[in-house]
This record gives sequence, C-alpha cells and structure tokens, in this order.
Amino acid sequence: MTSSHTLVLIPARMAATRLPGKPLLDICGVPMVVHVLRRALAAGIGRVAVATDTPAIAEAVAAHGGEVVMTRADHPSGSDRIHEALQNLDPQRTIETVINLQGDFPTIRPEQIGAVLPPLDDPSVDIATLAAEIHTEEEATNPNVVKVIGSEVGENRLRALYFTRATAPWGDGPRYHHIGLYAYRRAALERFVALPPSPLEQREKLEQLRALEAGMRIDVGIVDSVPRGVDTPADLETARRAIGG
Repeated sequence: MTSSHTLVLIPARMAATRLPGKPLLDICGVPMVVHVLRRALAAGIGRVAVATDTPAIAEAVAAHGGEVVMTRADHPSGSDRIHEALQNLDPQRTIETVINLQGDFPTIRPEQIGAVLPPLDDPSVDIATLAAEIHTEEEATNPNVVKVIGSEVGENRLRALYFTRATAPWGDGPRYHHIGLYAYRRAALERFVALPPSPLEQREKLEQLRALEAGMRIDVGIVDSVPRGVDTPADLETARRAIGG
C-alpha cells in the first residue's frame, strides 16, 4: 500500500567516468533512469521522484511522466542530494521515511525496493538497507563487492556491525553482499548529513560507516539476489537483454 509518509528518491547525475551519461543511456527505447523510476512506482510504497542537477535528466524524466526535483551540483554524495531534495519536496515535513534508490538499478524488482522498509518497524533502527548471500569465491574476494558483517536479530534480518571491501567475516558460514539501497528515518538522514566524514568511512570509501561510527543503528534485510547495477558497457548490454526479454 502506498504511504503518504514515504518518499522514494532516485539521485541521478551525469558524472560517471566508466559509462558517461549513464542515467540517459537507452535501454529498449527508454532512458535507464526512467526504468528505475518505473520500478519504484511499481513497488507502490510511496511518492517517487528523481533528484538531479542535470537539466537533460530532468527533461527526460518529465517527458516520461515522472516527478523530478532539481538540486545543487556540488553535493559530495547521494545522501546529501536526497536531503536537499527532501527539503525541496516536503517543506511541511509530512514525510517520515526516505528511500535512497540508486539510478543504475534498471532491473531491480519492485518487491526488493519494498523489502528495505520492514527493519524500520523497530523504533530503535535508524537506517535500513539490504544484502544477499554470497555464493562465489570471486564475489567474496572482490573489493568492489561490499560485505556487511552483522548479528542476526530475526529471520532474514541482521544488525550491521561493519561494512568492508575485504573478505569478511573469517571462518565458515555465510557472507553477505551489501546492496546500496537505503531507507532512512527523516531524523536519521538529517543527522547523518550533518556529520563530518569519519575515519573508517574515508579508509574504506564507504559512506555508511559514518553512521555506524556515530552510534547509529543500521539493520539489514536479507533478500534472495543482488540487483544488477550498470557500471560498464557489458553491464548495459546485460540489462538490455534482461529488459528486452
């Protein structure tokens, strides 16, 4: 059921170096960011908008009937961009939960987007995110695959203790591939963007460690697969095949 208190924001900008102009790349006749927008709308969990600093992205989204909000170009992260977008879209402060959905997940399943919300049913959780179990050695050892280490707090639910690019934790047992989709309580997002970058965040190049170092609680919903992001030309062709059927 769509909630008037939930806002899904898709930050999108043109600065990707490996795949220039990524949000507007064509996938079966539709820009990639619009595919993500449609998946978010299909999830039916709240209002959806694209947050961008690029007029061409704004025009493409509007041309396909989507809501768009313009933001400053100098934001250091997607979290800062969605914070500005939230303020612009909801000055009356009726939104309670904000989902940050990356604009390069054109094949994400709508139910996976909704899966990020249940951890926030616990009032002690500040931020919720997702992960899927790792099944290959290549995934376990790849530094581009972020692993979440956590304590079980329920079925398919972890409380995050750490995020790392290393192969962790040590020993036998499952390892989990972190999925960069976040749901913030509004107050948690406001606190997070006001914090300075933390030492472990800067060392691992992982923004979410700032929240953990500040004592904020992040819980993780475990889903069955990792949505394929688009970072390379090969990824783009894979997404085109998947969506084209």
